[in-house]
Amino acid sequence: PRRAREFARRFATAGHSREGTTEIMNAPQRHFLTLCSALLFTLPEAVVARTVDILFVGGADTPAHYGARQGLSEANAQGEFLGVTYRLVAADATDANPRAVVAAVSPTRLLRLRAQYREVPVLNVTAADTTLREACEPNLFHVTPSRAMLEDAESQWQRKHPGSAARAQAWHRTFRKYAAAQLNSRYHEQFGQHMGDEAWSGWAAVKLLSDTIVRQPAMTGAQLTEQLQTNLAFDGQKGSDMSFRETGQLRQPLLLVDNDKIVGEAPVRGVVNTNNLDSLGLSFCPK
Repeated sequence: PRRAREFARRFATAGHSREGTTEIMNAPQRHFLTLCSALLFTLPEAVVARTVDILFVGGADTPAHYGARQGLSEANAQGEFLGVTYRLVAADATDANPRAVVAAVSPTRLLRLRAQYREVPVLNVTAADTTLREACEPNLFHVTPSRAMLEDAESQWQRKHPGSAARAQAWHRTFRKYAAAQLNSRYHEQFGQHMGDEAWSGWAAVKLLSDTIVRQPAMTGAQLTEQLQTNLAFDGQKGSDMSFRETGQLRQPLLLVDNDKIVGEAPVRGVVNTNNLDSLGLSFCPK
């Protein structure tokens, strides 16, 4: 549509800094921008319906799986505009040719999956082991924060608030800023429970995959891996553009929670630069 093309041309190159245009948009406007940009650059492909399989490995009745299903619902609402359908398929599906793998499994099984699906990105949504990040496996991406990230966030908070018992989390059911309240509400309405860390990670994994795929629906698994490594700017309803480090870890702000209430965010203002997401956890691959 002409309006979409005009909108995309105006905003597609606006950038993602705090001074950029997208910072003043609300979530629906940002989603519309993504769709318009994709329409502008991939319209010849969009007229052909495509099905994208995302393999989910892990328990079916778990927060991570529910979060992935929430992400799938939102991805398909977006994909309908461009003729792209996403399927979340189980590990035992015989007809699946997955473009990516979302895994809620142990570190040992995660490494096996990485080797088994070498040609596609494997996204870890539950394992916090820092050693997984130190391994710097090329197609392994970590959406859930590492244990080192959580510890660094708590350490920063305690430097400003000595004696605090606050603990770092990726998400919390009472988070409201950056359209987080709407995400929490959508999840609760669909599954009758509150969104926590693993549910957010499952949702984020599917959503960042679909946000990347929608720009070029025909890309291969290897091309998708490269795009995630080099060209991701995912909001995730946390108010910061998140991208993957060379370790495969998703840079992201964290919440400090005390007595089930959000008391702060990390990086902690007054301790480090709040834009420095690399102040949390391992920021580079060990030599």
